[in-house]
Amino acid sequence: MEVLIIGGGIGGLTLGLMLHRAGIACRIFEAAPELKAVGVGINILPHASRELCALGLEEALSKVAVITREYRFYNRFGQFIYSEPAGRFAGYDVPQFSIHRGDLQMVLLDAFVARAGRDRIILGHRCTGVDYEGDEAVAYFEDVDGKPLPPQRGTVAVSCEGIHSVLRKQLYPNEGPPKYSGINMWRGVTRWKPFMSGASMIRVGWHHPAKLLIYPIRNNIDAEGRQLVNWVVDIETPQYQARDWNRRGRLEDFLPAMADWHFDWLDVPQFIASADMILEYPMVDQDPLPRWSFGRLTLLGDAAHPMYPRGANGAAQAILDCRALADALKTHRDPIAALRAYEAERLPATAKVVLTNRKAPPDAILYEVYRRTGDKPFKNIDDVISHEELRALSENYKRIAGYDRERLKQA
Repeated sequence: MEVLIIGGGIGGLTLGLMLHRAGIACRIFEAAPELKAVGVGINILPHASRELCALGLEEALSKVAVITREYRFYNRFGQFIYSEPAGRFAGYDVPQFSIHRGDLQMVLLDAFVARAGRDRIILGHRCTGVDYEGDEAVAYFEDVDGKPLPPQRGTVAVSCEGIHSVLRKQLYPNEGPPKYSGINMWRGVTRWKPFMSGASMIRVGWHHPAKLLIYPIRNNIDAEGRQLVNWVVDIETPQYQARDWNRRGRLEDFLPAMADWHFDWLDVPQFIASADMILEYPMVDQDPLPRWSFGRLTLLGDAAHPMYPRGANGAAQAILDCRALADALKTHRDPIAALRAYEAERLPATAKVVLTNRKAPPDAILYEVYRRTGDKPFKNIDDVISHEELRALSENYKRIAGYDRERLKQA
């Protein structure tokens, strides 16, 4: 058996590592002529962290990531609402990592090359379509100039191409455009002195006028001991442009909404204005598909279930997909049956996360306080909402997303 993996991102490289561990040959085909450490921040939640640690990557990840200690929630007036520990600090058996997306990709790439061989990843191959003939899957490619390349054959083909999956478009040509949430996002990274614990994930405010997520992703980046800090701003915006992770954003389009956010723990306007880079992206997703697998073809990660980029669940769910698919291919002698089993396990679970992110996101705590206070300062948070209610809101999302502590202990 040999698996053709289309895409050398987080999903494709993780799948390659898990297939190698299972003794299943694979080749990874990546459209880019070179893999570089690009992007902004990402959080690796405990259910995904456990899978990466089981691949022997904990030490490599710990060297380049920030090990998250806690979550903290504030309203837009800088008033503290709630906090709770994260990862090992919350009793999980693995750490939670806050990491630059490019650093994560490089850790995965280095591990895959060391274990499977550099010849197992083929660059400069943009997939144009996949078909299957008898007992083979056939993938078609072109180079960076659009010149056709020789087709490649394997036992099955897996699209790990992300939100612009060619294979998804091939299987669902009439799916239609992504569904816009009404929320536009600006995100970036800023070099800043450590604040709070130096490993806190902080959520502030609501979409009226703005919601802010902040967490550090690299430690000690210069002689001043600064960190590289990831941030995301969400604002209700009627108009938006098509999704493109590389579109540059402009401060004047969103910073005025936070002009008076001068907190004793962070001057937000100064922090955002000091960013190295700013990107703009609409919060979009797609309705869950009725199926992912067709014969010897299947989808994985964002190609299968693009979801709102909330709660660090996009990458986490892709990593869980990889484990399920590798296990299914190892367990089932018939590869077509294996793809069906993988889909039966993962499609309902990811569909639930997609739909939950639309109505009850991980920052539902912020919305509930916003609603109960009428977006006004409070004298005492206990007069607004009890600690037990806040904890219940947090635990509910963890259960749906699959990383509540009790479930992971039993798994």
